Amino acid sequence: MPRPRLRRHVCIRPDVVYFKPRGIPLQALATTELTSEEMEAIWLSDYRGQEQMAAAKHMRTSQSTFQRILKSARAKIASALVEGKAIAIQQYN
Repeated sequence: MPRPRLRRHVCIRPDVVYFKPRGIPLQALATTELTSEEMEAIWLSDYRGQEQMAAAKHMRTSQSTFQRILKSARAKIASALVEGKAIAIQQYN
């Protein structure tokens, strides 16, 4: 039986939860979902410019887990941009 997932510390609450290519209706697009943890990692690392150790400490996780979350987020964003997908940002519960 797998170990239960830990809840990470997430404080960003974006006002906008969808991004999509211009001129194409949302229902006509494939969607890539960014988790709240991935959004937090992008915000801390790429937007605020924090080092991975500091960002991992902020999210209350290890640096290696933070790096894995960040890598996943960047891959999803790159895929959406290249393939013309919408990006949905999951709301943190």
